[in-house]
Amino acid sequence: MLRVEDLTIWFGQPPDRIDAVRGVGFDIAAGESFGLVGESGSGKSTILRAVAGLNPNWSGRIEVDGRPLRADRRDRAFFKTVQMVFQDPYASLHPRHSVDAVLGETLRLQGMDRIDSRIQKLLDDVGLGRGFRFRYPHQLSGGQRQRVAIARALAAEPRLLLLDEPTSALDVSVQAEILNLLADLRAEHGLTYLLVSHDLAVIAHMCDRLAVMQQGRIVEILSAAQLRGDAAEAPYSRHLIAASLGR
Repeated sequence: MLRVEDLTIWFGQPPDRIDAVRGVGFDIAAGESFGLVGESGSGKSTILRAVAGLNPNWSGRIEVDGRPLRADRRDRAFFKTVQMVFQDPYASLHPRHSVDAVLGETLRLQGMDRIDSRIQKLLDDVGLGRGFRFRYPHQLSGGQRQRVAIARALAAEPRLLLLDEPTSALDVSVQAEILNLLADLRAEHGLTYLLVSHDLAVIAHMCDRLAVMQQGRIVEILSAAQLRGDAAEAPYSRHLIAASLGR
């Protein structure tokens, strides 16, 4: 579903150019959940933004479902296949748009019909009842806002979701609910995930495989079983695992 080859992403122009990601490559099969993990500034979210078309300054190759992407544009077919859920549910929703307006606008932009019934189905899918449809973001908790953001991403009926730290801005008590919702949606809709997180426990719970990133490069690709079994080989991977366990 997603193939990345020799991907380099930069900010600025010479002589001030900074390469945030250098020579990265990985593949994600249809239906797979793949994680990117590493310390802050390692390039995880930068990769998601390049795939989503939010950063055009990259070289290499990105393919979605066998179609190569251009750095400078994304067409409607892309957004019907790929959607992104952002880290901060407080910033990703328009404060003056109701839930109904947010979802209705997205559905209309995607050329969908039966808007009313689709909105209700989306709310049901993310565990929000009819009573939430005409509420505004300030009337919702952080977890409820993130459920709306997930519903908005699902409105296009995508096959690949880019998840940028989708629970890190939420209370600990709510994080597990959102992660379990995402796991259920993946199973129900056959979705493919590219999940960014600094939390190895989240990655181990949500992902089949993961890439460990350090200073813009991938140092190791592991299966979730290898992660849980403390079977990493790269010194930095072992350091991350040890730190997450408090060793």
